[in-house]
Amino acid sequence: MPTHDDIAELSYEQARDELVRVVGELEQGAPTLEHSLQLWERGEALAARCEEWLVGARARLEAARAGSAASATADAGDEA
Repeated sequence: MPTHDDIAELSYEQARDELVRVVGELEQGAPTLEHSLQLWERGEALAARCEEWLVGARARLEAARAGSAASATADAGDEA
C-alpha cells in the first residue's frame, strides 16, 4: 500500500475514487487488524484531501461571486 505522502498529489477525483475503493475493502473485511487500521488511516487521509479540494473550490466560487457582484455594482454605477 502506498504511503500517505502520495495523497497530497492526488486530484479530487483520484482521491475520491481511491476512498471509495478503501471503504469497499474495509466493508469486506481486511485479513488482519493491522491491515484494517492501515486502510482506515489511509481513508482518513483521503477524506481530508477531498475536503481540502472542496474547501478550495468553495473559496474560488465565493471569490468569483464576489467579483461578479462588485463588477455588477460598478457597471450599475457607470450607467447612472
